[in-house]
Amino acid sequence: MKKDNLEVILEQMNSKFDLVLEGHAVLRNEIRDLSRKTDERFDMVDFKIETLNKKIDAVACDLSAHRADTEAHHGVYRVMESE
Repeated sequence: MKKDNLEVILEQMNSKFDLVLEGHAVLRNEIRDLSRKTDERFDMVDFKIETLNKKIDAVACDLSAHRADTEAHHGVYRVMESE
């Protein structure tokens, strides 16, 4: 009787270990998916920030060139404030 009881207990333990291992495998896959999605989102955010920085730099260059051109023609162009 003791051997049969021991075998039943071992089978129950094995099935519980299998459930734990299966749960860990599911969690591992979910973590990988979340990590991949997070990496993709950060890549997109980085791309958008780089694009925005390039546009800001281009606007700054345009403004600098415009200012230099305006200062070069000091007598011709005047900025006047409206009332």
